[in-house]
Amino acid sequence: MQQDILINWAPHESRVAVVENGAVQEVHIERSLERGLVGNIYLGKVVRVLPGMQSAFIDIGLDRSAFLHVADLMSSLSAKHAEPDAPPPPVLPIEKQVFEGQSMLVQVMKDPLGSKGARLSAQLSIAGRLLVFLPQDDHIGVSQKIPTEQRYLLRDRLSQLAHQGEAKGGFILRTNGEEATDAELSEDIAYLRKTWERIRLASVNQAAKSLLHQDLNLLQRVLRDFVTEGTQTIRIDSGEQFSMLKAFGEEFMPSSVGKLVHYKGERPIFDLFNIDADIQSALGRRVELKSGGYLIIDQTEAMTTVDVNTGGFVGVKSFDETIFKTNLEAAGAIARQLRLRNLGGMMVIDFIDMQKPEHQSAVLSEFAKQLAKDRVKTSFSGFSPLGLVEMTRKRTRESLAHLLCQPCASCQGRGIVNTARSVAYDILREILREARQFNPQEFRVLASPAVIELLQEEENHHLAGLSDFIRKPISLMAETGMGPEDYNIVLL
Repeated sequence: MQQDILINWAPHESRVAVVENGAVQEVHIERSLERGLVGNIYLGKVVRVLPGMQSAFIDIGLDRSAFLHVADLMSSLSAKHAEPDAPPPPVLPIEKQVFEGQSMLVQVMKDPLGSKGARLSAQLSIAGRLLVFLPQDDHIGVSQKIPTEQRYLLRDRLSQLAHQGEAKGGFILRTNGEEATDAELSEDIAYLRKTWERIRLASVNQAAKSLLHQDLNLLQRVLRDFVTEGTQTIRIDSGEQFSMLKAFGEEFMPSSVGKLVHYKGERPIFDLFNIDADIQSALGRRVELKSGGYLIIDQTEAMTTVDVNTGGFVGVKSFDETIFKTNLEAAGAIARQLRLRNLGGMMVIDFIDMQKPEHQSAVLSEFAKQLAKDRVKTSFSGFSPLGLVEMTRKRTRESLAHLLCQPCASCQGRGIVNTARSVAYDILREILREARQFNPQEFRVLASPAVIELLQEEENHHLAGLSDFIRKPISLMAETGMGPEDYNIVLL
């Protein structure tokens, strides 16, 4: 699989597109003003210890002091890794572990929210491409999502690689490291140890309230997480960022540096593969298939549903073959859309019903083949008795729609609005309700032009009948700034 990575950089936003065989597979966006603090490591200063809450407030240089609970101190980490049969060691009260004015290394676990400061931990961890490094602990662990029988073998391999010589610190193998070679794991170990040494030296040389380590930005994560053996080029349209990324790669990711290219073309780099059009398409519900069929993708808070339809595809000999060909094409299109839209969580896919078991097996096999390209962990079941395929995809970041869009002010995210007639009838009921409580000289209705036009024309006789019934005049005024469901009834 030939892969190209395109990077479009601007001071306010970085955009990355992963292109395979000319088709966009993934889009990643990071905005400078929206970048969080999670993962950042600071040299904090304790400003207050609260024994009653078993917590402390730490100044890390932000507008508000951050919050550290006793459960997130190093003593709690030791308790977590105690022998299973041994009684848990007692956790010392926080007032016996920290004191006001103390400097300490802390890591942000949760960003500040509203009036609350950031949540901190003194149990540091540094994420790499395949591993998570625990510089204060010698524990070797493997992701629980990897099958049990493989975890023991992987733990032994990782332990041998991590504890060569006098090296200290523990590691946890991430899910995407299950198939990694010893060389890949060793490269990640070296990168993480080098990163920790830089943090350690900075903690000695810098003053309290300093930022010592920031999780990699999107451009740096391209070198760490996105590059594969099939990656041919990494093209970036900023000379300054090209130089910075090259320097970063030479120090930490030397195997990827040779693929970096500074793009100097006159056309915007995303225009090379029509990426902006693909982004806009990925925000819509309907996805057209080359055969004439189409997908309908609905993303809700609970799950995502995908419906496959034949549409105008009638190009093969029998109806069964038409359905089979459409479902085969849909299997690849769905896998691509999951990556492109970065959909996560639970999903239900409604392929078109197939009568032949061999057709069902072939579609599932093709779906598995396409999902194998995903860098994010996925799992799916066979066809349910209702003909549905259930699957999950790990959430790694906000979906493309959540990142770029917001709920419609008119429909509040429902995707539909009441018809003008429904709103007009709501208005008539509200006037009648208020006429029973108040005694104004006149009722004035302010609503969208479509609703006012309907009341003036098709519903005029109902409006006149209501006016006669309540014995009050009703005037109408169109407000172009009002949404299709908005209205206001003014008592004059």
